[in-house]
Amino acid sequence: MATKISSIIMRRYSNNPQTVLTEKIGEIVTIGINRPEKRNCVDPSTATLLRNSIEDFENDNTVKAAVLYGTGGNFCAGYDLNSLSQMDNSDTTFNPQGQMGPTLRFIKKPMVAAISGYAVAGGLELALMCDLRVMEETAVLGVYCRRFGVPLIDGGTVRLQAMVGLSRALDLILTGRSLNAKEAFEWGVANRIVACGTALGQAIQLANSLVKFPQECLLTDRNSTYNAAFNSAYLDLLKYEQENGVKVVRTESIAGAKRFVAGVGRHGKSTNLKVPDLKVWEKEFETKSKL
Repeated sequence: MATKISSIIMRRYSNNPQTVLTEKIGEIVTIGINRPEKRNCVDPSTATLLRNSIEDFENDNTVKAAVLYGTGGNFCAGYDLNSLSQMDNSDTTFNPQGQMGPTLRFIKKPMVAAISGYAVAGGLELALMCDLRVMEETAVLGVYCRRFGVPLIDGGTVRLQAMVGLSRALDLILTGRSLNAKEAFEWGVANRIVACGTALGQAIQLANSLVKFPQECLLTDRNSTYNAAFNSAYLDLLKYEQENGVKVVRTESIAGAKRFVAGVGRHGKSTNLKVPDLKVWEKEFETKSKL
């Protein structure tokens, strides 16, 4: 029998008791990424816990919808580049489930994202994985990983394009610019704009509005809608994205992560990202120092 999510009790995991929190409230469950000191960046252990929490939600027949959120004022600032900077090429392998969690498959039941602060890079991909997005008026979306050569490999290129169209998706993906709440709502990425500090409560309310309906009908229509959007090619498209993106992780992303850890590009800045070319005398000095 599938593990049941304890009512009104936050899940505790033995290997990392704080980075993912779950709480059951009636017929919904909240799933919180809890690394506020890292703006809720997801490292490998947190990705595993997030995957487990969502699978528990899917397998628990007493819950019908989930709310995904981040603690401490941010939704999720993407994959932990400190972890990425410590990898080598042998670590960058294809993950059939996804690097940020269960992002490379179809979630069985509705999920609502409660977006506060930053939802960027892999965090944006987690938000796009959800069916609906409640976004605070001060929150920011963006493909910030563009600055460091880290590709979208958790469904971002597939879901965003289907959601907003090719032109707008390319605008956001290629430029790496920020998308504020007003523009996100106009594009159709955000379904609700709410006051700062209220996203979680409003998302819970939205999720609760879904559980009152006959569920077999709701899920059937939901599945048909996704099928129409992706022409039955959803999983193939997600696999293509990651298989191609993993190659880039080996050639550019690890080096880009090391630049970020060294202090380049903090707070969303996209200036001075390139490493300057060495002058002739610097190259000569570097060569002599290695002898």
